[in-house]
Amino acid sequence: MDKDWTGTTYGNGWMHKSLIRLLRHIDTRVIYTFVSIFVIPVCLFLNSSSRITYRYFRRQHKYGRCRSAWNTYRNHCLFAEVVVDKFAMYAGKKFHIDIQGLDHFEQLSQREEGFIILSSHVGNYEIAGYTLTSQRKTFNALVYFGEKTSVKENRRKLFSSHNINIIEVRPDMAHIFEIVSAVNRGEIVSCPADRIFGSEKKITADFLRGKSDFPFGSFQIPTKLSLSVISVFVMKTSYNKYRVFVIPLEYDKTCPHQERIRQLSNAYIRELENIVNTYPTQWYNYFEFFK
Repeated sequence: MDKDWTGTTYGNGWMHKSLIRLLRHIDTRVIYTFVSIFVIPVCLFLNSSSRITYRYFRRQHKYGRCRSAWNTYRNHCLFAEVVVDKFAMYAGKKFHIDIQGLDHFEQLSQREEGFIILSSHVGNYEIAGYTLTSQRKTFNALVYFGEKTSVKENRRKLFSSHNINIIEVRPDMAHIFEIVSAVNRGEIVSCPADRIFGSEKKITADFLRGKSDFPFGSFQIPTKLSLSVISVFVMKTSYNKYRVFVIPLEYDKTCPHQERIRQLSNAYIRELENIVNTYPTQWYNYFEFFK
């Protein structure tokens, strides 16, 4: 796959700090409007993401040309909105959060053993870190190690008050040892399961009328340790509202390991497909995801 996307938030530290200061005084919708009129059209013209997204709507959702073009624009506008929302949270703004399936998270949080959350690059997953918190367990969030320093600093400030620890996903795979140590301590670990970083080991599966690669390690670790797994999707429903879906992912822990991996990966991919079909414009993988 051609992965031109670098994994970092656009802009430098000065731009990020200026945006946070601005958002302390104005409504997020002012920024949304400015970006949708003056920034997104330029991005669509200059970036390869527009062509990739257009093909995603044409091939994966079978939309017509006009509908695909409009949804490509909407997709980029919504992505800009969730990025603005992230900085709005850094600025202290609050969002209305509706959580479906919270009891699954709370039940696992009450147990002694750790568990895994499998996430993906749809909606605005970072909000889960401020809503799905546990007094008993530390929440360990895997993030891309190459992210901008200003974003890392703001994450750490906000996460520190929610009993959240950050584990950086590194090419040398050192994060694997941190993950295993965390679950052995009975903690929560959140892993993205739709992008391959570091290890090239992968699972190729049918997904949205095509074939795609998913990271092998995201399914290998929990099944090897016989851990409970849930998937969490955080989808934007209006300018200041999000809906969180907490879904248990079942697999037979008595099966041979390879069969466990197959069952867990199939369960995750099925739930991801359901959520993307429900919210097709909130798919934010801007590289050639489909073979």
